[in-house]
Amino acid sequence: MLVTNNIKIFGLNLSIYGLLMAVGFLLAFFIVKNLFKKRGKINENITLDLLIIILPSSIIGARIYYILFSGRSWTFLEMLQIWNGGLAIYGGIIGGFIALVIYSLVKKINLLDITDSVAVGLIIAQAIGRIGCYFAGCCYGIETVNESLMWFPMSVMIDGKWHLATFFYESLWNILGFISLLIVYNKVNKTGFSTGLYLAIYGLGRFFIEGLRGDSLLIGPFKVSQLLSALVFCAGVLIMIFCFTLNKKVDKQDEQKSSI
Repeated sequence: MLVTNNIKIFGLNLSIYGLLMAVGFLLAFFIVKNLFKKRGKINENITLDLLIIILPSSIIGARIYYILFSGRSWTFLEMLQIWNGGLAIYGGIIGGFIALVIYSLVKKINLLDITDSVAVGLIIAQAIGRIGCYFAGCCYGIETVNESLMWFPMSVMIDGKWHLATFFYESLWNILGFISLLIVYNKVNKTGFSTGLYLAIYGLGRFFIEGLRGDSLLIGPFKVSQLLSALVFCAGVLIMIFCFTLNKKVDKQDEQKSSI
């Protein structure tokens, strides 16, 4: 790599990747808290609860996902050594989602009212986290053989060879997704719609970007995250369609009641 992943602050050696992940989580925390307050359906004070349960469950989910599809055997101690690398974002999303499902059931809160706001914070956290991949030297693309593409940030030099900078592609896509989600969140007050839009945006971008990755987890010849991205995109589109269909039925019923 052209850069180092370590930085010294007050005499402590810290990982830039880890610091960027922490920044992403904190930014997401404040965004979600403000969105809860703005929409008024969820008490903004639960945001800290969500952070406390989502953070560990995401790490556990990310580790389990990576282990399951890494294609190698693991000892129990190796599974616990997350500081040696081996976390997958999709596993983190799944782990965090499971925690949200359990929390919403216990607290009797509409899950989609939570995820509509969380999705906006999540996608910007993902954008920041992907920048950290540059410093950690992971999640890069296939080797660049076209000399016209051998420039930063289209490609990055890793171990003496140029590779497509897929972490930057995904970061930029997620930033655009964040802007889109924020606009839609403020204009479309339909429960579940922002959740569906997040899934559609992230799934679409990740599907194409994963095709350029050179270090993907595999099931046979297939890239796990690419297959999952296709499913995530389809799920997002279906949720958005369902939201509009359901709201139209509710509006029609309200009109009929008002005319009686």
